[in-house]
Amino acid sequence: TGILLSALYLPTLKLMLLDAQGPRGSYSHDGGVLQTEATIDFLLHGKNPYIEDYTDTPLATWGHPDFRTALYHYPYLPWTFLFSAPFYLLGKALGFYDQRLVYLLLLTGALIAVPHLVTQTRHKLALVALVGLNPLMGLDIMFGQNDVFVLCWLLLALVGWQQWDALSPASQSMGVDSHGKRELRARIYRLLAVLAFGAACASKPTAWFFAPFFGLLLLAHQDLGRMGWRQWPAMIVLLLRRVWPAFLLFTLCVLPYVLWDAFAIYDDVWRWSNGQGETGYQIWGWGASNFVLALGLVNDRFGQWPFWRLEVLLALPTLVWFFARQIRANTFAHACWHYGLFLLVFLYSSRFLNENYLAFILPFLALGIVTSYCSSSRSSNS
Repeated sequence: TGILLSALYLPTLKLMLLDAQGPRGSYSHDGGVLQTEATIDFLLHGKNPYIEDYTDTPLATWGHPDFRTALYHYPYLPWTFLFSAPFYLLGKALGFYDQRLVYLLLLTGALIAVPHLVTQTRHKLALVALVGLNPLMGLDIMFGQNDVFVLCWLLLALVGWQQWDALSPASQSMGVDSHGKRELRARIYRLLAVLAFGAACASKPTAWFFAPFFGLLLLAHQDLGRMGWRQWPAMIVLLLRRVWPAFLLFTLCVLPYVLWDAFAIYDDVWRWSNGQGETGYQIWGWGASNFVLALGLVNDRFGQWPFWRLEVLLALPTLVWFFARQIRANTFAHACWHYGLFLLVFLYSSRFLNENYLAFILPFLALGIVTSYCSSSRSSNS
């Protein structure tokens, strides 16, 4: 706890206080803090954050002028500001608000929940250290990049799934009442897991890449590897019965803005990140996009290049391979590994791979390693 406070929480609070002294944005991220706070303000004034521009907000003076294309786009999904709005109102009533307070609150909840994924104390400490002291994500949290927002919802979904999985096989020695209570608890944990996953998907599209693997996890206790194709329609129906709350939450968050102005949300979330339009996002980051720039395949960073072909060539076979692999061995560790590596392959072949994405991927690889080691230890001791 002391290490987390000194290495993460206190430095974040320090930057929040320095940022509050002004000028605003000197110690904070553009999208995760400044823009999200502006979207909450738009929400409370009945304005559509996907229609409005941000030229009259603190975002207008953040960063290099040539790369301020986010002034005209909010590239995140509605749960980022819908969930934060009550905290914004509370903070304003108390005289101080910074979006990083929400991120720290969610991170605290995730760090409390994550140890429940394993049983031994040293493994619990390892998971807390790997998630809370992630060397790549530390600065991102301090400055307020919102990947931790999505990460926490996914971690809570995984913890909920693990609790459901542990409760599902009822003990033969239990009476009817005990069995019924256990089944009820299992259903509640599964519901919480699915809702947390829906919240992640309604925050950023990076969570969508977990859908194939999380969906398979929700079919735990089914012998998927031995099923013929005739049995899969029943599995799809079972999955839909279990996952519908996530669809409902996602729809409740996103559909109103689609009905309000479908093109506006499409333009902000998808077209902008694909570099389309007059103010699309630039080619950037640590991935294959560097080769596109180095080889002169575009005139400048804002040029168009068919990254989708590279994504299909690399990411689609990876998805098929990992999906088939998890069908044969549908484990928690495999789901984490498959998601992290699949997302890495996709982002590497995309228009931009920023360092914060690597910070986001690392916890899932770490979760896969630790939980796989724990499973191997239990098997060898039994």
